Amino acid sequence: MRTRTVLLTGIGMILAAAVLLLAMGRIPICACGYVLFWTPAEDVAGSSQHIADWYTPSHIIHGFLFYLALWLFFRNRPAGERALGAIFIEASWEIIENSPWVIDRYREATIASGYTGDSVLNSVSDILWMLAGFWFAWRMPVWLTVTLGVAFELLALWVIRDNLTLNVLMLVYPVEAIRVWQGG
Repeated sequence: MRTRTVLLTGIGMILAAAVLLLAMGRIPICACGYVLFWTPAEDVAGSSQHIADWYTPSHIIHGFLFYLALWLFFRNRPAGERALGAIFIEASWEIIENSPWVIDRYREATIASGYTGDSVLNSVSDILWMLAGFWFAWRMPVWLTVTLGVAFELLALWVIRDNLTLNVLMLVYPVEAIRVWQGG
């Protein structure tokens, strides 16, 4: 597949995800009416509404993990085609994550009791952050990618008492002791 075709296909997939999220009733941008590049930890209502927040490192790690998985199973395919696979996976997750079932699951099983789902801007940004992680894993040494992934997990754990590992655990198998600890 040519570079231009990969690029246009990737953009089309991201736009299709955005259109589907809008059709699902997701808000385009934060209900606050403005867009921020970074949402600090204390702005709980703004989390998952703007371009980046403390869950952004999780999406970068998605890119690391998708690169690894797609390299393991499709290493004979060009990186651009594998990137399209990563976009498909991440876009699918953004759609599933913003379904009423998953939003309700986050509310009942995690500390995110007020979670209302992502804005479309945040979902599209999450896909782009994942692509940044994918690109990083493709271009950088494995040791650096692993080190950065661990650093992101530890930093998010320290700042917001949550990270990709705990997010998945609490979504799949909630542990009350962790929930209490996360609540402060």
